[in-house]
Amino acid sequence: MKLSIGIVGLPNVGKSTLFKALTAQEVHIANYPFATIDPNVGVVPVPDERVDALAKLSNSKKKVPAVVEFYDIAGLVKGANQGEGLGNQFLSHIRECKAVVQVVRCFSSGEIIHVEGNTNPERDIDIINTELLLKDLDTIEKRYHKAESEARSGKKEMVVVRDALKKIKDEIEKGVPLFTLPNHSEILESIKMIGDLGLLTAKAQIFLLNGNESDVSDALKEKIKKMNAEYVIADLSSGNAIPELIKSAYKILDLMSFLTTGEDETRAWTIERGSKAPQAAGTIHTDFEQKFIRAEVISYEKLVQAGGWVQAKQKGWLRLEGKDYIVQDGDVMVIRHG
Repeated sequence: MKLSIGIVGLPNVGKSTLFKALTAQEVHIANYPFATIDPNVGVVPVPDERVDALAKLSNSKKKVPAVVEFYDIAGLVKGANQGEGLGNQFLSHIRECKAVVQVVRCFSSGEIIHVEGNTNPERDIDIINTELLLKDLDTIEKRYHKAESEARSGKKEMVVVRDALKKIKDEIEKGVPLFTLPNHSEILESIKMIGDLGLLTAKAQIFLLNGNESDVSDALKEKIKKMNAEYVIADLSSGNAIPELIKSAYKILDLMSFLTTGEDETRAWTIERGSKAPQAAGTIHTDFEQKFIRAEVISYEKLVQAGGWVQAKQKGWLRLEGKDYIVQDGDVMVIRHG
């Protein structure tokens, strides 16, 4: 699956520093089918020592890690939802993203001017959330009025859509981001039923708190915790934020990796936790899901312990799993298909 994350924040909070660190990561683009040639997209490998170990074990000609696409968005300012500043241009990109990273400035510096005059992370989070909410309200109102009109004209199937849109619209009008709601998963199901609306506050959120641990107050941590979101504290000038950021993205999106290995290549594949074997096979090739027969499976640890695929087979450690098998993190698989 394609994992893409949008980076948002006010101007001068460290977004450019983060993106420079992201684009410094080396990825063999030819091995990455989703690669986009765009100056504001960084394709970053997911750190996974299992890929290196299996590539060595199988003497693979190449190794392909799972990757994350990061979309760098122009700094938002108040009024961005109405077209103020360059930030409004980000919406076409971020609507396609699985999650949003809000870069929040926690460090103080007289040399770097803050667009709001002073450093106040909690206020800055509220500004960004408000802009995202207002844009979502604009999106949902247009869809709601259209659905309401069609329902009145006699399209019975649109009554359900209209009611679902009304439910979401009511939540947004309360001024609370959808990702913070206790019934967030229920809201997501309603959105799926309607069709992808690209609602920005419905996406999983990670707050990258730019500064040192001492710059981050307990009140800020508590605020984010109450919002049902993840946070990473990192001094972006040190360039150590990326692994933790990717780890948080996997956690909040409930993702994991399974692996394939052989002489040609060793590769990590990203799937949602709880995926069954045919769904996992479909990430390798769409035809594999429909034509799935079975999978040969062994855990990464067991394969390394055996010393290779042939040795694992001789020990009887390979398992044959069918369509109902739920793939586990670190499974090494060979897919059999029609």
